[in-house]
Amino acid sequence: MRVLAAMSGGVDSAVAAARLVDAGHDVVGVHLALSKNPEAYRSGARGCCSLEDSHDARRAADVLGIPFYVWDFAERFADDVVADFVSEYAAGRTPNPCLRCNEKIKFAAVLERGRALGFDAVATGHYARVSSAPGRVSLFRSREAAKDQSYVLGVLDRDQLQHSLFPLGDDTAKAQVRAEAAGRGLSLAKKPDSHDICFIPTGDTAGFLHSRLGRRPGDIVDASGEVLGTHAGTHQFTVGQRHGLHLSVPAQDGRPRYVLGVDPVRNTVTVGPRAALAVRVIDGMRPTWTETVVTGTWRGLVQVRAHGEALPATISCDGERVRIELDEPAFGIAPGQAAVHYDGDRVVGSATISAAAA
Repeated sequence: MRVLAAMSGGVDSAVAAARLVDAGHDVVGVHLALSKNPEAYRSGARGCCSLEDSHDARRAADVLGIPFYVWDFAERFADDVVADFVSEYAAGRTPNPCLRCNEKIKFAAVLERGRALGFDAVATGHYARVSSAPGRVSLFRSREAAKDQSYVLGVLDRDQLQHSLFPLGDDTAKAQVRAEAAGRGLSLAKKPDSHDICFIPTGDTAGFLHSRLGRRPGDIVDASGEVLGTHAGTHQFTVGQRHGLHLSVPAQDGRPRYVLGVDPVRNTVTVGPRAALAVRVIDGMRPTWTETVVTGTWRGLVQVRAHGEALPATISCDGERVRIELDEPAFGIAPGQAAVHYDGDRVVGSATISAAAA
């Protein structure tokens, strides 16, 4: 099988590529250049788009003895990921850029180009599993729960999954991957995992959004409308946020207050006690399905954060909208995030959260 191995410059993607070589596949490594000026993206091995990351990926490919190329996806990344990130915050929602990158870049643009060049599949270092049977392909959680990344892959569809490989899905610990990398002579065996948003080099999300959206002062209010403070732009805030509120009026009970809602039209941020964050009903839009379109009502699990727990729920879909009724309340559910549906460990699909209510 001809496989295009997406090599970010991290240890996971390098070991994934190595395992494909061991399995006898015809492997070509590719690093995605996602910025016209890669030095502007995070250095220090904390992202996945820096200049040093591309060098690390090339060195790993040399060790593995496979061809290596750098593909320029900067313009598409800017349009599909960065611009989407900014517009979602401007609309009062909280997007997940890594999920959008998987959907629009790694498993759409890259797969499209790869198949046009004669490759059979794209492989990445994600911790997840794909199981294929005649006429069916399914996405499952990784066996290593602490590293499971099926949540950020929940937007993939059947066609994409049929041409995707995740060689790390059966691992039991990240330490094994690092040990394997060291044993193969890969210098990035001790390289730290990436956790930051790659296109925000300072880690200052609020500052990045200010540079794109400008400052628009407004009021921070409580549920009754009383003004408790001011803000420089609603894009600084997300539902569930506790820090950085700088309220001028303290709570009567002395307890912390949290962001309950962001309204860019009224230019207000509403805050209140943690108890007011509790929701039992989540509405979703733009549903996607990993196998076939699912309509009607069913019981399943829902995950609303990349590293959150799966919550038992009753899920229904009319084809365009999804409604999730949780068995127990969840806290700090932000519009714009993804709600990924599971049947046990199998990923069923996802939806973008549009609203949540008690």
